[in-house]
Amino acid sequence: MRVITTKPERCSGCKACQALCALTQFGENNLKKSALKIIGHFPDPGTYDINICNQCGACATICPVQAISDNGDAYLIDATACIGCGLCVSTCPTRSMVQHASTVVPIKCVSCGACVEYCPRRALVWQEG
Repeated sequence: MRVITTKPERCSGCKACQALCALTQFGENNLKKSALKIIGHFPDPGTYDINICNQCGACATICPVQAISDNGDAYLIDATACIGCGLCVSTCPTRSMVQHASTVVPIKCVSCGACVEYCPRRALVWQEG
């Protein structure tokens, strides 16, 4: 399985990856609908963490209705089965899953790779797992 990994030392905090994620998945320019998070550490400018799903499967293990399954490339949420309980969000070790008020189904990385392809600083890269 290929997973997206991070090189936080390369991150400039531009959040282009977050905008692109929300645009790709929801057709919206809304950073709160991104499946990854850029966290700036201030007052030290230029120090950022990148929270993105590592496809560990903790969300699938905790889901009480088995709405999350491994498709070989990523763990995906079945929107028709999801009850929106949020257990997966609170269990996520990378703190990259979120629930947004506009949807019952949590937002999770689907490993589409758009963020990897367009990151101007190559802070997101593919890694064979």
